Amino acid sequence: MKIVGVTACTVGIAHTYMAREKLIETAKELGYEPAYIETQGTAGVENKLTDEQIKNADVVILAADVATTGNERFAGKPVVKVPTNTAIQTPKSLLETIEKKLNTN
Repeated sequence: MKIVGVTACTVGIAHTYMAREKLIETAKELGYEPAYIETQGTAGVENKLTDEQIKNADVVILAADVATTGNERFAGKPVVKVPTNTAIQTPKSLLETIEKKLNTN
């Protein structure tokens, strides 16, 4: 499964980056393609997703507690919206659930 995503939290510091790391680590642990995760925090947009990464993705994960920008880039892709805490606390369950839903559609 090819994953791209955006993480953003209310303060834009800790949870934004923790969610990003958990999604990347867990995707690797589960044997998925490397996950590309953009952060939208107090430092602005970091690790900005490329058009190619988005084009090749099977799913977009928006792990955010606030509105994210640039979501029009994901038109036509399955988009899963969750709070950052879901990505931080239960990333394995999140990714496995997404994979099951993608495989049943």
